[in-house]
Amino acid sequence: MKLYNTLTRQKEEFRPIEGNTVKIYSCGPTVYQYAHIGNMRSYIFMDILRRVLKYNGYQLKHVMNITDVGHLVSDADEGEDKMMKTARETRKSPWEIAEYYTGVFMDHIAELNIEKPEIIPKATEHIDEMLEFVEALVEKGYGYETSDGIYFDIMKFEGYGKLSGLDLEGQKAGARVDVNKEKRHPADFALWKKAPKEHIMQWPSRWGMGYPGWHIECSAMGRKYLGDEFDIHTGGVDHIPVHHENEIAQSEALLGKPAVRWWLHGEFLLVDNGKMSKSLGNTYTVTDLREKGYDPLAFRYMCLNANYRSKLNFTWDGLKAAQVALDRLIEAVVAHKNADPEVKVPDEIVQGFEKEFLEAINDDLNIPKAMAVAWNVARYGTKSQDLYRLLLKMDQVFALDFSKAAEKIKEETPELDPEILELIEQRQQARKEKNWKVADEIRDRLNEMGILLEDTPQGVRWSYKK
Repeated sequence: MKLYNTLTRQKEEFRPIEGNTVKIYSCGPTVYQYAHIGNMRSYIFMDILRRVLKYNGYQLKHVMNITDVGHLVSDADEGEDKMMKTARETRKSPWEIAEYYTGVFMDHIAELNIEKPEIIPKATEHIDEMLEFVEALVEKGYGYETSDGIYFDIMKFEGYGKLSGLDLEGQKAGARVDVNKEKRHPADFALWKKAPKEHIMQWPSRWGMGYPGWHIECSAMGRKYLGDEFDIHTGGVDHIPVHHENEIAQSEALLGKPAVRWWLHGEFLLVDNGKMSKSLGNTYTVTDLREKGYDPLAFRYMCLNANYRSKLNFTWDGLKAAQVALDRLIEAVVAHKNADPEVKVPDEIVQGFEKEFLEAINDDLNIPKAMAVAWNVARYGTKSQDLYRLLLKMDQVFALDFSKAAEKIKEETPELDPEILELIEQRQQARKEKNWKVADEIRDRLNEMGILLEDTPQGVRWSYKK
């Protein structure tokens, strides 16, 4: 199994640090507003990674944090906390806001068949671990105090910029007047912020009352639950230049060694070939998809047909096409489910499809190629329950609910009228006797009654005219 490591900029063969257990940390939501479908694309990528690892027989220990404090409106440590801003605008407490938006987020990932990671810690419940981390960095000489907080001195960390390829000297030479003149370098970032008296969310520290910086949360919680070293860290590409660069700096400064082996990042979701923006009114949510009549799994299907490291353009026409394609795929799956149990496909055919599928998902999660294999199985001329079982196995990765959808179609398909069944049987008898004239007459009569027939090697199939 090979995965693309952002840190080394190449595909590398994956092997867990410890035995058969893969330890993963994923940057979770900042729960101050609704997560939009761009965010959801990142979590679908996270989910696919989980499912491919499990398909390969690995056990998972996966952490996804809930950021309910410390994420300022600017990644440059400017402005107010996002939770505080929403609290001020809505006149609700930050805790009420966090609880509400966390609940909605969990509902939405469930609708997209995104599995919950094994551990989902909240930032506000791990302040002690964060303070311990910050204090240790200060003692090692990496942290320094200013009038408004404790900052990380990036020039003391030799490897700063290695994830994003940031040119520190060039950045310093071209920097505009810094908003915080007490910072030693424009890119120094907050480990801990001192809180003004009116700030609702604050905790005691050796530097007075305050709250954590955004980046320290992930390093502290990752270390608590996964140890000093773990296998994989995931997030969106927007996390590379600031959040993840800063995580690497503070964690490696504390430990004296890398904390993470593989850094995996999902690309942006565009909307009408542009960026999602509140001002443009195109920050759609899972609820918006559902209210427009689309199954959220159609959006998942749409995401699965693009590589996670490629930008994906969302349009409503594109979602409509994805819904149609998913419906057709389900129909093809059902045809295999309803096949005569006596009809078999040679083992080498089944095994060949499965081998192609495994090679695709293990090549840096090449899900579009794996989906093409699934379509080849679904369209295979001989309908067989052997192929249905293979499609269900593939769906352990896709999570498109092949089995549930097949049952739903069965429930929604009414039983044929006895008269129609009798006509179909009469036509079959006429075909056996090579009485094509009678067979065609019966077909025409059934067509007038709204029943379409399809003659296949496995027998006749019928459907209602649309």
